[in-house]
Amino acid sequence: MTTLCVLLLAALQGCARGESTVAGPFNGDQALAYVRTFMEFGPRVPGTDAHKRAGDWITTEMRLRADTVYEQTWTHTTKSGQSLPLRNVVARFNPMAEERLLYVTHWDSRPVADKSRTDSLRKLPTPGANDGGSGVGLFLALGDVLKATPPTIGVDLVFVDGEDYGTFSPDVDVLLGSTYFAGHLPSASYQPLFGVVFDMIGEKDLRIEQEGHSVEKAPEVVERVWRTASDLGYGNIFVPSSIYPITDDHLPLLNKGLRVIDVIDIDYAYHHTVEDTIDKLSARSLKAVGDVAWKLLQR
Repeated sequence: MTTLCVLLLAALQGCARGESTVAGPFNGDQALAYVRTFMEFGPRVPGTDAHKRAGDWITTEMRLRADTVYEQTWTHTTKSGQSLPLRNVVARFNPMAEERLLYVTHWDSRPVADKSRTDSLRKLPTPGANDGGSGVGLFLALGDVLKATPPTIGVDLVFVDGEDYGTFSPDVDVLLGSTYFAGHLPSASYQPLFGVVFDMIGEKDLRIEQEGHSVEKAPEVVERVWRTASDLGYGNIFVPSSIYPITDDHLPLLNKGLRVIDVIDIDYAYHHTVEDTIDKLSARSLKAVGDVAWKLLQR
């Protein structure tokens, strides 16, 4: 077999495994290490000490990377009358640039693991390694890249709180941070070119389909993201098939008129359970999503 054939075969095998054929600076191993450190705080349930310390850590880490970092803090009163202290962290790169891209992830974890196997387990909080932690690891590692090579456009990485606190169907006391951010944008004229919410993007068997609200309301962004993934050799991870609409942090932003889509692998066996732990995550999956996220910023 000739050298050329060997190289072509290796490239094809890499695509089949979901490995990028284009070298990129994003470090999936480092992203996973950040998730592991983040998980050491414990469940990030709003109102707990672990939640406060984890939020402090995000702010401190992003101030080492971004040009500008600020917090949005407020108190949300739940349907039951409970007061929740909440915090979004907004990290801005090239903050004076008019052309901007918006990336969003949530960092809180759910107070009840309602999909766990037993009644006693369902009363416990979720660890939130994939559901909350994976996006944090992604953003910190992406922050490393943006600090080393400042972007030519503006980039906003927004860590939103309170996404997972209440109940879904009906939606009560959920999407709290993204709703607050949508009502308190960085400026009155804020209109990024497009935005992406990253949620549950670290599991080992990663398969991301095109979410229904995203396809309906921002199809050109979906097309851009999935085309970029395909060009990088990740076509078997970013699968070009549509799934049902999902209630997630892109909805308040879409309702505000921003072109924001949801990148999420909702088919996660440990979703809202006590088994959403660090061992379920993969540096390879984080690398794939990180490569796509970084490539989208190259304009």
